[in-house]
Amino acid sequence: MICPKCTHEQPDGSDHCLRCGVIFAKVHSAPQLVTVEVAATPTATLSGVTGPFKERLFAVEAEENRLLLAGRFCLWLGLAVWGVRFMTTPVTGEHFNQSFMHLINLPFHEAGHLFFSPFGRFLQVLGGTLGQWLIPLVVTIAFLVRADRFAASVGLWWLGQSFMDIAPYMDDARAGQLMLLGGVTGSEVADYHDWEIILTRLGWMRYDHLIARLSFGCGVVLMLAALLWGGWVLYRQKRTGIPGRS
Repeated sequence: MICPKCTHEQPDGSDHCLRCGVIFAKVHSAPQLVTVEVAATPTATLSGVTGPFKERLFAVEAEENRLLLAGRFCLWLGLAVWGVRFMTTPVTGEHFNQSFMHLINLPFHEAGHLFFSPFGRFLQVLGGTLGQWLIPLVVTIAFLVRADRFAASVGLWWLGQSFMDIAPYMDDARAGQLMLLGGVTGSEVADYHDWEIILTRLGWMRYDHLIARLSFGCGVVLMLAALLWGGWVLYRQKRTGIPGRS
């Protein structure tokens, strides 16, 4: 037999080990510890989840066309200057209505009313704002799917401006002083001002100024994010386009 402790071979019938002296009866009566190997199971880590998302947003290829890169930088600079003007414009009054971007947003606002009209009066009215937000969002996603990250950042800038553009309309819900598309104000015609109808239906009319400033604040955050994103993309495109840099 073999000693279970020192593995020394013993004569059959021995009750203890001739080398180490261990008593076999005590060894056999002791509880045996069984080692169980647990198969490692893959766990989702934060980096594993965010990896593809980060790559979609920030993976940038070199841009060797210097003229194109310079044109993009000029566009980014123009959007930055224009964006600062929007961010410092008061929410109250018709300042945004006089902006060129308001003329861009207006057709999508009106189309939103038409698109959402089959879903009831409330959604028809809200659809103007939704249409004004959805189109730049769709543009941003479309360029992101095509991996044109700089163009996607411009779409995000537009989305931020659209949030700002609608804020004065929200702020005017109770006052009804803004001149609307039909050449009248909300105080002159009943059931005509979008956000008067929306906030009245929701019972939130007393929060009109707060909601307007939240929309404006969202616009500022989106616009700043777009400018940072676009600037980073241009920096990476320029850096990776230099020979010997990666």
